[in-house]
Amino acid sequence: MTDQPTAHRVWRVGADIDTDALAPGAYMKFGIDEIARHCLQRVRPEFAAQARPGDVLVAGPNFGIGSSREQAAAALVRLGIAAVVAPSFNGLYFRNAFNVGLLLLTCAQAETLEEGERIALDPAAGRIVRADGHTALHCEAVPDFLLDMVRAGGLLNLLKQRQTS
Repeated sequence: MTDQPTAHRVWRVGADIDTDALAPGAYMKFGIDEIARHCLQRVRPEFAAQARPGDVLVAGPNFGIGSSREQAAAALVRLGIAAVVAPSFNGLYFRNAFNVGLLLLTCAQAETLEEGERIALDPAAGRIVRADGHTALHCEAVPDFLLDMVRAGGLLNLLKQRQTS
């Protein structure tokens, strides 16, 4: 799961990003496509329209605090976000993210990554490599069973794959 050094563009947000910022309550009556169109509009109004598949969201501590709404992680998946990198995550958000196939990297040095920077991810080894190819940030390694969920597109897809094989 290691990528080319310039594979992922970084989007930055601050600390304490809550689930209402990711999946605003006013849009919860709609489907995930509409919810995703409003993802982070309160924090980064341009994010949903300008994010591209493969981009990475980098945040401060306590990412995903708030309610347990699964749509907060699913909206990022719908936008094609490859991963969220932060020093810490809310426990419910962490579980929901992997359940819907969103990669999370817990990285104490996350906030040293800059807006627009290009990075490569090596979640199994627990590192992020900067575009220069030499500078790496150390993160918590992601266990194989969680990487399997991400590769499958979430827990339900993984279970379906295992059932048919």
